[in-house]
Amino acid sequence: MSKKDGKNPAEAAAQEAAQEAAAQQPEDAGTPPEAALQEELEALRAQCKKTEEDMAKQKDILLRTVAEYDNYRKRTEREKAALYTDAMADTILEFLPVADNLERALAVENSSAEDLRKGVEMVNQQMLDALSKLGVAVIGLEGEPFDPQLHNAVAHVENQDRGENVIDQVFQRGYRIGDKIVRHAMVQVAN
Repeated sequence: MSKKDGKNPAEAAAQEAAQEAAAQQPEDAGTPPEAALQEELEALRAQCKKTEEDMAKQKDILLRTVAEYDNYRKRTEREKAALYTDAMADTILEFLPVADNLERALAVENSSAEDLRKGVEMVNQQMLDALSKLGVAVIGLEGEPFDPQLHNAVAHVENQDRGENVIDQVFQRGYRIGDKIVRHAMVQVAN
């Protein structure tokens, strides 16, 4: 049977299988061969229809899953961008009081050197407090043991007052957040 007959290939194959089964049955089986073929053909059509319905359901589930995944991907991208922006805003918010105090210090026209030094020390402490709130730790202090993973040695000096491989002078402080080094400390190492 072919498409020319108006039947789809599945129905044609089912009808041929039913005809072969009927040909192999003895004629005295109790039901006429055409009736048995017709019953089997109807059963196969019902099974084919059920299979098509199941396939349609699975296709619908697949399309919904793909759409949900696409929505999830877009939502997480938006959330990641918003998270970065929020983190930057929170960080900047910690430093704004420092900037305000620097502006106030520059606005003062007549002040003594002692007052100016005192104000700068207060602003420096405020900056260190802001860094601390953000989880940033200072690394590279005088007297600490030298660690090449944390410190960048730019000079070496003999100093009997310091121990072996100890930081003698700090040229530039280092900073880290947790285990991540933000900037290595630039130091001079003794002995």
